[in-house]
Amino acid sequence: MTETDMRVGVHINRFNHPRGAAALGPELAAAGAAAEAAGVSWMSVMDHYFQMEFNGGAESDMLEAYTTLGFLAAHTSTVQLGTLVTGVTYRHPGLLAKIATTLDVLSGGRATLGIGAAWYGREHEGLGVPFPPLAERFERLEETLRICLQMWDPEADGPFEGKHYRLAETLCVPAPVSTPRPRIMIGGGGEKKTLRLVAQYGDACNLFASTPEEVAHKLDVLRGHCDAVGREYADIHKTLTHSGDPRGEAELDAFTRELEGYAKLGIETVILGPRVDEPAEWIERRVAPAVERLAELG
Repeated sequence: MTETDMRVGVHINRFNHPRGAAALGPELAAAGAAAEAAGVSWMSVMDHYFQMEFNGGAESDMLEAYTTLGFLAAHTSTVQLGTLVTGVTYRHPGLLAKIATTLDVLSGGRATLGIGAAWYGREHEGLGVPFPPLAERFERLEETLRICLQMWDPEADGPFEGKHYRLAETLCVPAPVSTPRPRIMIGGGGEKKTLRLVAQYGDACNLFASTPEEVAHKLDVLRGHCDAVGREYADIHKTLTHSGDPRGEAELDAFTRELEGYAKLGIETVILGPRVDEPAEWIERRVAPAVERLAELG
């Protein structure tokens, strides 16, 4: 594997602004401006109904993901936008494709469909959303990927017949403005199912920053799946979610050295997820220097 230029993304996962809900809109707009000024290439938000336990639990603030991305689209012009990631159970696949398409059209072609098999049972039970067993969720994930690709194919607007979903017409008008369509990022490192789906249907994978050795293993598994389905491994955009928070020069040095190991594996984008309530300032002070440092790794 060869070293590559590394870009930086930002994942916003907290919405507990100290000045309350009314301050969230201005804060997100400021975060978008700060991200683009810093040279950030990607902005994502959580797609959950309830907040995660590590961020304060279900009683803490959580915004609906695609409404939030639409707001960010109106306040940015260059960053790629997506969820990290949408659970397949959250929206009917035909509706999900339409929502992602709308984001793509209104953002000028900057939408990525981030998707996974879903896992957070409490939010499903809490809001009355069906939460089938894991094996079925993966079946639904594969059908959803096929439906989205069919809806984004201008030559394939006929019916879809699957085990779990049946669509009489896969119409999607207006069509996406991305060429040839929005990218699909499939989140997770499951070796038998998730990475196979990445190889077969995805444009990007998203792995967790465990160790370079573990990530190298996951990428080797992905390469094997690509070989099995006749897909070019190089066509898959490799992304990594990292919880790092470089606070000063010494920490930034250590952070850069750590990321160098991932860059050598071919990781192209590292997505930083701050557990902060005011992300705009965090992006200005901590992400901007990291963008410059990591760009030098290529």
